[in-house]
Amino acid sequence: MTGREDKNANHLFFLCSLIEYIGRKTKNHRNVITNAIGKSELQHVFDLADVYHSENMDKLAFELIEKHKIETGFFDNVANAKYAIPTYWDIGKVYKRLIIAVCKKENKPLIDTLLEIYNSWLSRKIEDFNSSTFYESPEYLLQSYLKGENL
Repeated sequence: MTGREDKNANHLFFLCSLIEYIGRKTKNHRNVITNAIGKSELQHVFDLADVYHSENMDKLAFELIEKHKIETGFFDNVANAKYAIPTYWDIGKVYKRLIIAVCKKENKPLIDTLLEIYNSWLSRKIEDFNSSTFYESPEYLLQSYLKGENL
């Protein structure tokens, strides 16, 4: 470990932030992005995150959008937000913490857990910037996810 957090946690943070960035750019729910990119490519981006950190985010997003033929959707949570909008880095951190907590709790592989969480009911709550879900504590999000509903 170098820096303040584990290398894998930092890679996951980058990947989740990239997913959020692409979702905003293409106006899609985040599960649409993860499912379009797919497990093997998500793993590839995760594995090379230390290299991709130095890439231009627009360039990387454009390449993934083109490669995986991600169409523009109709979900624009940024335009629909009534309050302050969290950055894609803020949301990346929310997902990173939740994914790591679920991996530890359930002893599941990281990318499998990522896909599971982005395809869950909780992901729709997190991406609703008019709710306070993305501001909740990591423990609250974990317990809600494990229970299958907001506590």
